Amino acid sequence: MTQNKMQAIQVDRYGDADVLELRETNRPQPQENEVLVRIAFAAMIPLDWKIRNGWLEQVFPIAFPYIPGFNASGIVEAVGSKVATLQPGDRVFGELRGSYAQYAVAKEDALVKLPDSISLEDAAAIKAGADSAWKALFLEGDLQSGQRVLVHAAAGGVGQFAVQLAKWKGATVIGTASADNLEFVKSIGADVVIDYRSEDFSQLVKEVDLVVDTVGGDTEQRSWGVLKRGGILVSLVGDPDAEQAAAHGVRAKFNTVFATREHLLQIVDLLVDGTLKMETGHVYPLSEAGEAQRFSEQRRGRGRILLNPEA
Repeated sequence: MTQNKMQAIQVDRYGDADVLELRETNRPQPQENEVLVRIAFAAMIPLDWKIRNGWLEQVFPIAFPYIPGFNASGIVEAVGSKVATLQPGDRVFGELRGSYAQYAVAKEDALVKLPDSISLEDAAAIKAGADSAWKALFLEGDLQSGQRVLVHAAAGGVGQFAVQLAKWKGATVIGTASADNLEFVKSIGADVVIDYRSEDFSQLVKEVDLVVDTVGGDTEQRSWGVLKRGGILVSLVGDPDAEQAAAHGVRAKFNTVFATREHLLQIVDLLVDGTLKMETGHVYPLSEAGEAQRFSEQRRGRGRILLNPEA
């Protein structure tokens, strides 16, 4: 392969995971304020396959062919002439669109330099994982010490961080998870863990201040009744039902505010000092991106699914 080429996943049309194809394509070139990153691990998030399916065509219009992916970690390969804070060889993570590839470019301010103590594998799970949990708990949910929070899918890429950050804040944490993940969720700090397959959380949980919902659908509908009056449901999957919120005397939020660079730096500090721990999920080679998305669509497992372009 020549220096100006790379391997990447491309999508020509909406459809199932079979539309993900590994191809040789042109390597992107950084503009004056951009950074070229050699991808170490690309994070797979549900948004990736929802876009691929065509479910979000009105929200995320796509020009085909496109390279999926929003977040990754890697090594700086080259920098534009106006980039001042990063240089080739730096280890970084952040928003890297088109990250299902060996290389991707990003604006300088979209990347965070990694301390040596955090691995590139772990770093790939910070964006759309730890930062989404921070947003849901503190920016949307206004969680305070002494409050009670219910975290759905507590072993997942967002949930595992939400549990730990809520405990760090001084909240009582209730998590839902599959039977295989109950002990894991307890080990990261949850006070109560509910097996969502064999137990109905809506019959076991009452008077919580905040629900963090990464599932939606029936899980959202059954969550309204567990909130105390004035409580908050934060959805990370879509606009929650405003009528249900009003009927139960609670608030509902979705994507009204986002974590900032300063919040990401706080998260990095918590990882460095051991307050936050993470467990990444399955790691697939780039060539198996279709299989990885199929697994993600099953909505099971633990941690964030990653792609490794060098595997």
